[in-house]
Amino acid sequence: MDKTIKIATRQSFGEALKELGADNKNVIVLDADLSGATKTNIFAKAYPDRFFDIGIAEQNMIGIAAGMSTCGKIPFASSFAVFVTGRVYDQIRNSVCYPNLNVKICGTHSGLTVGEDGATHQMLEDINLMKALPNMNILSPSDDTQTKWAIKEAAKINGPVYIRLCRLATPLIYDKETKFEFGKGICFGEGTDATVFATGDMVYKALEAQEILKSHGKDIRVVDIHTIKPIDEDLIIKCAKETEKLISIEDHSIIGGLGSSISDVLTEKYPKKLIKLGANDFGRSGKAEDVLEYFGLTSNKIVETVL
Repeated sequence: MDKTIKIATRQSFGEALKELGADNKNVIVLDADLSGATKTNIFAKAYPDRFFDIGIAEQNMIGIAAGMSTCGKIPFASSFAVFVTGRVYDQIRNSVCYPNLNVKICGTHSGLTVGEDGATHQMLEDINLMKALPNMNILSPSDDTQTKWAIKEAAKINGPVYIRLCRLATPLIYDKETKFEFGKGICFGEGTDATVFATGDMVYKALEAQEILKSHGKDIRVVDIHTIKPIDEDLIIKCAKETEKLISIEDHSIIGGLGSSISDVLTEKYPKKLIKLGANDFGRSGKAEDVLEYFGLTSNKIVETVL
């Protein structure tokens, strides 16, 4: 992990769209009046004829994306996670997932790291909402390299995809040569004292905890679950069998998110206790790192939980 370089996954998203647009002329981008924040303006400057600012009309944006997908286009519809999943749930359910259309929904500014925007904008239920929908796939990348892979991978999938992105800049975890596989988690280490399952902006915090725990004589493994649906059942069961303690951490509600997905696998395939770290309430307004501290989404909290 390279802490000297930090890039927000929303920035990586914008850059990846531009690269994808050069390779595939059917890729189009729609935004709901937030292109400067979501970074879709990078695509807009490169391909203005394939960019559509729908305005503050998110439901309409999803309807338009659904219609364009039936004409052979690959639409990426983007806004803050709270708007592009919560405000438009009905349209995603009935206009995208029910007919299984090839629409990519990109939610930036997810989780608590929206910070001072407060609880109304800190979307902690989006994984839960999207996971329950038939035909929906969910990607939650953790750094710049993985985000650029996720955007290009989403374009290859013939069907609905939700991509969860965050606001804060996070350290580089992977180099450009890393090979990712849709639906397969990535394991760091082979420690047997605990497994920490993490996703998105919590992966680097789990890796920080892994280093700290070495000084305590604890050897853990960290698993990056970048694909939440379909989830890597085989890796979850393997870790449950091989490690003493299981922990999940996510910048999301502990209800219906990563931890719940892992629990579903364990309940059916290999019953074992899982400790879930995440939000258990609405968010709070404040600096992003302070809000994460308030909810215990820190490397120190992982260390405490393992010990």
